[in-house]
Amino acid sequence: MVIKTDELPVAAPADGAREPSSQAGGKGRPGAAALPSVMLLNGDCPESLKREERAAEPPRENGLDESEPGEETTGQEVIVIQDTGFSVKILAPGIEPFSLQVSPQEMVQEIHQVLMDREDTCHRTCFSLHLDGNMLDHFSELRSVEGLQEGSVLRVVEEPYTVREARIHVRHVRDLLKSLDPSDAFNGVDCNSLSFLSVFTDGDLGDSGKRKKGLEMDPIDCTPPEYILPGSRERPLCPLQPQNRDWKPLQCLKVLTMSGWNPPPGNRKMHGDLMYLFVITAEDRQVSITASTRGFYLNQSTAYHFNPKPASPRFLSHSLVELLNQISPTFKKNFAVLQKKRVQRHPFERIATPFQVYSWTAPQAEHAMDCVRAEDAYTSRLGYEEHIPGQTRDWNEELQTTRELPRKNLPERLLRERAIFKVHSDFTAAATRGAMAVIDGNVMAINPSEETKMQMFIWNNIFFSLGFDVRDHYKDFGGDVAAYVAPTNDLNGVRTYNAVDVEGLYTLGTVVVDYRGYRVTAQSIIPGILERDQEQSVIYGSIDFGKTVMSHPRYLELLERTSRPLKILRHRVLNDRGEEVELCSSVECKGIIGNDGRHYILDLLRTFPPDLNFLPVPGEALPEECTRAGFPRAHRHKLCCLRQELVDAFVEHRYLLFMKLAALQLMQQKASKMENPTTLENGDPPSSEPKPEDPPGPEAGSEEEGGSASGLAKVKELAETIASDDGTADPRSREVIRNACKAVGSISCTAFDVRFNPDIFSPGVRFPESCQEEVRDQKQLLKDAAAFLLSCQIPGLVKDCIDHAVLPMDGATLAEVMRQRGINMRYLGKVLDLVLRSPAREQLDHIYKIGIGELITRSAKHIFKTYLQGVELSGLSAAISHFLNCFLSSYPNPVAHLPADELISKKRNRRRRNRPPGAADNTAWAVMTPQELWKNICQEAKNYFGFSLECETVDQAVETYGLQKITLLREISLKTGIQILLKEYSFDSRHKPAFTEEDVLNIFPVVKHVNPKASDAFHFFQSGQAKVQQGFLKEGCELINEALNLFNNVYGAMHVEICACLRLLARLHYIMGDYAEALSNQQKAVLMSERVMGIEHPNTIQEYMHLALYCFASSQLSTALSLLYRARYLTLLVFGEDHPEMALLDNNIGLVLHGVMEYDLSLRFLENALAVSTKYHGPKSLKVALSHHLVARVYESKAEFRSALQHEKEGYTIYKTQLGEDHEKTKESSEYLKCLTQQAVALQRTMNEIYRNGSSANIPPLKFTAPSMASVLEQLNVINGILFIPLSQKDLENLKAEVARRHQLQEAGKNRDKAEEPMATEPEPAGVPEDSASQPQAAKDPSSLGLQG
Repeated sequence: MVIKTDELPVAAPADGAREPSSQAGGKGRPGAAALPSVMLLNGDCPESLKREERAAEPPRENGLDESEPGEETTGQEVIVIQDTGFSVKILAPGIEPFSLQVSPQEMVQEIHQVLMDREDTCHRTCFSLHLDGNMLDHFSELRSVEGLQEGSVLRVVEEPYTVREARIHVRHVRDLLKSLDPSDAFNGVDCNSLSFLSVFTDGDLGDSGKRKKGLEMDPIDCTPPEYILPGSRERPLCPLQPQNRDWKPLQCLKVLTMSGWNPPPGNRKMHGDLMYLFVITAEDRQVSITASTRGFYLNQSTAYHFNPKPASPRFLSHSLVELLNQISPTFKKNFAVLQKKRVQRHPFERIATPFQVYSWTAPQAEHAMDCVRAEDAYTSRLGYEEHIPGQTRDWNEELQTTRELPRKNLPERLLRERAIFKVHSDFTAAATRGAMAVIDGNVMAINPSEETKMQMFIWNNIFFSLGFDVRDHYKDFGGDVAAYVAPTNDLNGVRTYNAVDVEGLYTLGTVVVDYRGYRVTAQSIIPGILERDQEQSVIYGSIDFGKTVMSHPRYLELLERTSRPLKILRHRVLNDRGEEVELCSSVECKGIIGNDGRHYILDLLRTFPPDLNFLPVPGEALPEECTRAGFPRAHRHKLCCLRQELVDAFVEHRYLLFMKLAALQLMQQKASKMENPTTLENGDPPSSEPKPEDPPGPEAGSEEEGGSASGLAKVKELAETIASDDGTADPRSREVIRNACKAVGSISCTAFDVRFNPDIFSPGVRFPESCQEEVRDQKQLLKDAAAFLLSCQIPGLVKDCIDHAVLPMDGATLAEVMRQRGINMRYLGKVLDLVLRSPAREQLDHIYKIGIGELITRSAKHIFKTYLQGVELSGLSAAISHFLNCFLSSYPNPVAHLPADELISKKRNRRRRNRPPGAADNTAWAVMTPQELWKNICQEAKNYFGFSLECETVDQAVETYGLQKITLLREISLKTGIQILLKEYSFDSRHKPAFTEEDVLNIFPVVKHVNPKASDAFHFFQSGQAKVQQGFLKEGCELINEALNLFNNVYGAMHVEICACLRLLARLHYIMGDYAEALSNQQKAVLMSERVMGIEHPNTIQEYMHLALYCFASSQLSTALSLLYRARYLTLLVFGEDHPEMALLDNNIGLVLHGVMEYDLSLRFLENALAVSTKYHGPKSLKVALSHHLVARVYESKAEFRSALQHEKEGYTIYKTQLGEDHEKTKESSEYLKCLTQQAVALQRTMNEIYRNGSSANIPPLKFTAPSMASVLEQLNVINGILFIPLSQKDLENLKAEVARRHQLQEAGKNRDKAEEPMATEPEPAGVPEDSASQPQAAKDPSSLGLQG
């Protein structure tokens, strides 16, 4: 793809920040700023980075520049958002005054939050803050408070309680008591999730300074558990969630619950009683407590006798904690310890995540009494949800008003994005809760008389419908199957329209929840839609798939604005009366004006064009690439559409083609004008200097690089002139553009503009006669797009996998990599076919395994879905464990336990006709056998993915494809929401089934929703990355810090994107030599990755490895080792040993062990790394040479010189053949060989001496080299792709020029489709930069500059 640097993605701050630096001589780098954007990532410009650039910002749509409103301003505003903070003094009753750092744009309520979290004030909730005797308003910003300045004194004043405040207080006390208890995280409630980093780091990493420096040679226990060693076959599950010491919580109270005497009777209300609590202290004293407006006191009630009079001691306390401190010494002691521990935990371990993350395993937990949880379960928690007045939240109003917030400048946009994100995550949580309640049968239907499948529900102002084909709506599209996929397609549509963000056009809040085999769509409710019939309200689009179609000028105008970014063609269709109707979307997209006057669009399930490979149309032939691959294939439904990423990639591809065609024609014209005929052969000599910022040159790959660059620049200029239509272009040039437009299927003949008509090939849609030519072109375009997916995208993916430009590790990461390239999961079979046929089949082994595992678990998921629909609630754990036994256990005939065995009911109830969706009464599921299930899985793989599996049982599958049962268990659990007990399962036992019903702990929903983005922050992040690529580390660091602030501003503290930000910051600090800062940032990144992505997500594994490197650099060796061992264990669990990433991990472990002189252990890991590298990179790769060198060093340390020489020779040979005799690396290697030979000779002499003279021999002491920490660290940096380069100005310039030259060569090479690239082979993002071979290696001296990967 072209990176058009002259139209850098809207990350304008890059340019904004670059201008001043170039005038100021670029901070001592003359002219540096004018350099083209040079990519230095492990010494080459990997596809992945360009892809990120592309993903981040849709390229200038269709080659025309149209920036969105509000975006042109970003360039000028490298704004400073942080007003400087100041500190205030806080006076709270009963403790010493303390000072608190605050910032002017915080709200007063944020100080409340801080005080409720602080160890010494955490027990207060009901208070106000006073400044000079005036009470501060909760919701005002600090800068708006008069007289508040540096050193002001804020007094904490206790306020009288109300019932609501008393409840909040009890809740807060309960939260404090449970603050170390992980049960909420295991149960997946309240956005809690797990984190285990502190188990491996023994507390915080920041205190490295306190440790004594002599640590290097302290004895450390380095032996990993047996199952982590290379070659171990066992994959235990228990270490996944090690037991944290803090989890055996200190018991402060036995029971704290609401009393049965609630609510207070009228006469007690008049005395200020709000509610009664019942407490059993740790000393077994039972007390009854009154919460009154003035605070808490003991009363004389007992379990059976109500007496509200105060009991002795007559102690009234404003805080429940103070009262309990009085009556229970154990409480006083333990509560203090508990709060100390709570405050010591890293904040990232306890902050809530924006969306719930579920854990697929959990230990056996005791169920403890908990009044708040009990109360939450029975009230739908609406009364005091989120401190919002009123009963329920009007979700639609909240979602739409946040979208309407102003967005002229950065602070406004931040506020708007923050509001959108917050409402969105609240809505997702509420929708998930509602969907589960619907399936569990706890919500009354709004049409209770209809059969279960047809029912619809409203709960908490959210509308719920089930994924079944109600009233034969989808009859022509595949019935229930189509009704099942429609919601996810619709969600993708909503996501896209939200991203385009056109003012005045509204979408519904949409969340799709899969739970217990059912798919539930949750939507916010358009005001007034329930009062009228759908037929009356739809004023745009069609409710019967194109028979009656309406249009509306306002909708056309709004949708027209989305048509360019979404590449949708405005088109005409015929309605049932044969009239032409103009649309700018698919016919199913409906427009409804709500009672609030807003224009809503819904049913966006066909926003993107259909995928013809899976939609056989009689009489239409597909291009040869498709038919060769066996397409079109009939799919189960007719709603298959192309992904947005594919549409974008296809248009980008066409744009390149357009540029090339036009350039070619212009050159031919030019050549025919010139008399001199010789220029014809090699294009014309460059007549104008190619613009430096125009790298499309090399990519276009025409014969003469310079010529083509200027040609393309001309085309660009010409296209823009013609598009602006000011008549300056001469007719011949217009002809050129017109021809090129026609060739690439552009809808305009004066400019490049490719768009799709989403209604083509829709059953039931007819087009007017006058449009037949346009329709024919559109059909051709769709066929080309289908062919492009097969001929470009899938092979491109496989090539990236061979080059290790992408390294998926599990099903989810593979799916992500496919989707980034616009390849739908239904092509998985095709991808695997291509992998099988690839000449580099061996190097794609890991991709093949992941793909097969994904194919099997996805097929199993499809079967599991319908299987679960037939299970009633009481048989759920039995049914799921039976399914898992059939799927994974080697036990030949598992028997299902029917749920009738625990209790005997007196008489069978007569069956009710109207049961909740999840209450089917049959036991058909109990007869499934493993043979039948695996037969169905193979059948499903064939039908859905078009791939033939060669296996009839799970053991055959494991044997044939080299899979792991534990990995399959993880994949199926994550896909279906199953949670199982954390224990060791004997999958391979043929005598008893692996799972019992006690092993299935829970079933969670699988939730799909829109992820609102922080756009400004993202632009800053990208500019920062670009700066770092160009080698401006300081500036890059500043931009990324700014991005981090903005991300925090929008998302709060926890988010996937903040994680990426922190990782990059850590890396930059590490390169600039600030290890402490690197450690602190990377620790946050690890914690965040665990919390937001999951404790064993491949991203978390990566973060662990980075953290280990920074720990080693800070001389925390044992921590570094335990982090690496954790990363290795997780990799084994998620994939297994045979993965390219394992080579990097084992090299890291081996090096650290070498550093602590554990030579034998070190060798086991390094030799495994060597084997894996050889397999995945080929025996001649530079990676393998490096691996040989590392092994040789350890042998040298063991004084086994023969083996050392053997390995170093191998390495030397590779360097010699790949890089030539004179290369630095080859010379280094030959030096090292000489040195080894000398040592070997010296040793031999000594041995001979001993043999000759016996014990009286005169032996010179042998010098064994224990490696220095610096040399180990240097090697660690090399293998992790971090280069330190001693920098002189000249070096820097040369380096940049060299990189630019290579980059051009590489691009030119790519486009000439040569297999050999004109530079060192196989770049890879993680691991040794192959190129690092050619970079001058140097010790880390502070002046050096690092280029990061």
